[in-house]
Amino acid sequence: MNLQDVALPVTEELDTFRQKYKTALKTDNSLVEKVVRYILKQQGKQIRPLLVMLGAKVCGGVQEKSYRAAIMVELLHSATLIHDDVVDGAEMRRGLPSINALWKNKISVLIGDYMLSKGLLFSLDHRDYIFLHMVSDAVKRMSEGEILQIQKTRSLDITEEDYLRVISDKTASLLATSCAMGAASVTEDEDKIQALKNYGEYLGLAFQIRDDLLDYTGDSKKTGKQLGIDIKDKKITLPLIYALRKSDRNEQKRIKSILKSARKRAIKSREVIEFVKAKGGLEYAAEVAEGFSAKSLESIAAFEDNDTKRSLCLLVDFVMKRQS
Repeated sequence: MNLQDVALPVTEELDTFRQKYKTALKTDNSLVEKVVRYILKQQGKQIRPLLVMLGAKVCGGVQEKSYRAAIMVELLHSATLIHDDVVDGAEMRRGLPSINALWKNKISVLIGDYMLSKGLLFSLDHRDYIFLHMVSDAVKRMSEGEILQIQKTRSLDITEEDYLRVISDKTASLLATSCAMGAASVTEDEDKIQALKNYGEYLGLAFQIRDDLLDYTGDSKKTGKQLGIDIKDKKITLPLIYALRKSDRNEQKRIKSILKSARKRAIKSREVIEFVKAKGGLEYAAEVAEGFSAKSLESIAAFEDNDTKRSLCLLVDFVMKRQS
């Protein structure tokens, strides 16, 4: 199974979205146009527009307002990725040089700002005020999640509660917003909108935990990232949090001494991986992800059974079985 299978009920709608998205990005500025063309070349799986389309269709059917919601979500997502690459000093994005690697930080930050403002103006022009409220809340949560992660990583005192809040704000918030915006584009039924939002929130939590597990178990050729790279970047995720919790003080001190030193992290990441495996961190994290995937499915149980609902269920299965 792949994302094409999941997208089958909205294949035509997604094709229409891509054309409308390109049109929405048109500009008279030659440099901005050049960077925007490169951003389009970098496009990934476009899960968020897919969620908008599925959310709209399961609530009645995709409308013009649904396309506007998808465009706004994708503009926001692209803006945050560009800014993240600047903050992280990342030189690659989806196998291609990042925007900041090619045009440096100043242009990258401004392009990210441009994408964000383009999305906000797009909704204002069409008076989609409900989308502005939803997206503004998502941006606030994403920023808070990023700041909390930086704060806790510095002190190495991140708890499971902290971790879940971070990934809820950083990752799940925009997936939840995408689902809710899709629903809100075609219905005013608050129960349906909230159900889709819950679905996206739990899906996002499961997605991020599975992604973090790949740092310990993944094939670098498939995932595109080196095994143990999260550890080398001092990124403390659920498998490691659990392993530290199940360790005595001496073990905790030993592992934390590795995490505190960039040199030690570079040469001893394998040691940390083996420590996490020995303490059952991978099994625990997988179990937590399964719990969130089950909650995601429960959230949409009341919707009528049809091809679109089945695709939403398939997407949960895809997330839980993904290897890249």
